[in-house]
Amino acid sequence: MATDFDLVVIGSGPGGYTAAIRASQLGFKTAIVEKYPVLGGTCTNVGCIPSKAMLDSSENFDIINHKVGKQGIEVSGAKVNFPQLTERNRNVVKQNNDGLNFLMRKNKIQVLTGVASFVDNTKINITNGSEQPKSVTSKYFIIATGSKPSSIPGVNIDKERIITSTEALYLKEQPKEMVIIGGGVIGVELASAYHRIGTKITIIEYADSLIPTMDKELGKELQKLLTKGGINVLVNSPVKSAENTGSGVKVKFADANKNEQEINADYCLVAVGRRAYTTGLGLENTKVQVEKGLVVVNDQLQTAVENIYAIGDVVRGPMLAHKAEDEGVAVVDGIAGKPHKINYLRIPGVVYTWPEVAGVGYTEEQLKAEGIEYRKGKFPFMASGRARASDDTDGFVKVLSDPKYGEVLGVHIIGARAADLIAQAVLAMEFELTDNELCKISYAHPTFSEALKDAYLISSGRGAINI
Repeated sequence: MATDFDLVVIGSGPGGYTAAIRASQLGFKTAIVEKYPVLGGTCTNVGCIPSKAMLDSSENFDIINHKVGKQGIEVSGAKVNFPQLTERNRNVVKQNNDGLNFLMRKNKIQVLTGVASFVDNTKINITNGSEQPKSVTSKYFIIATGSKPSSIPGVNIDKERIITSTEALYLKEQPKEMVIIGGGVIGVELASAYHRIGTKITIIEYADSLIPTMDKELGKELQKLLTKGGINVLVNSPVKSAENTGSGVKVKFADANKNEQEINADYCLVAVGRRAYTTGLGLENTKVQVEKGLVVVNDQLQTAVENIYAIGDVVRGPMLAHKAEDEGVAVVDGIAGKPHKINYLRIPGVVYTWPEVAGVGYTEEQLKAEGIEYRKGKFPFMASGRARASDDTDGFVKVLSDPKYGEVLGVHIIGARAADLIAQAVLAMEFELTDNELCKISYAHPTFSEALKDAYLISSGRGAINI
């Protein structure tokens, strides 16, 4: 049967646009469907990109106020122009939007604007406002519709005073005080950004540590450093309700001792996670299955319908842009007869606070729970010459390895440039290098990466030698 396209991708976030570009490179006649007028999805428009722009701006302000004076640099009168700061977020996003538009044209990918809904296994309708729905057929489909912020009982997100990360990136005024419900990645990153420019921040987290999905030592160290910096962190504290009072917000919660507490602020940011977006896709017109809000797929990311695939936040696994990108390429390569399998244990997670936090592989808690023996090598940045030279001595590197063969089981870092350092650990795990091999290669001196080398040395049983 003749179709309009070989492959149609529904959703233009990192997974979607990467899949579309790869498909075009392999000779598929490709289209991408996006319900918003701009490409890039959550990551580009209201997530990864603008949040990193804001974090970078706030970090520069913090460096001027708290770091350069120790280094003999005198600066006075620095202040935040909050409207200009958020406008920069928009400009950075626009540059990325323009780049994606260019890539679509360059790769001859047709962009279809509107909401896609399956009619059957090979046909979708695309609805764009009051326009007549457009029908499109394709041999293959990839569902890449991403996710949206979640909430909890008692907390109604009104996008005015009780907001999500989307609104937090583009507020018209800088809050004097903000309560953040949730101490995961989004919560601690935006807490850092706002705290550094002078907003009083309280983080309320249900679990017993921050970033609870990562290695526990990372969460405890991050909590210590954020608290030391002036952020009020409350763990073991379930939120009961949040109320928009008109001029602010009132948040009620139970503290670690189960006592009822109340806190008032200008805004309440809800950062309790995200949920897959599958609404309106017409999946009921296919045999695609959804369980617990996620599209069910096999190891090849194929749904119950052989020509329909799903990737990114709508399927199992961590909700990470780079995970979605890897899945998009894997699906298209598989369709083209070039299959490869993703090892989800080797997908790194990163938190862009300062210091940064990053991890890959097993956490220490997972190894204990599964009864897997391991050795641990831990090296503090305080002992790094490069870290001391730049006044970035907070944090550590932790390596977990197999005691018999030295295989690296997990690497967890909190410290300067952790987001970049973790790439070496991913490479090491992917190609099964041992801690003994990794501590024999040459690391430039002085660099932050030497902290990794020393952690490998300790893990292998040899002991640290660098400063």
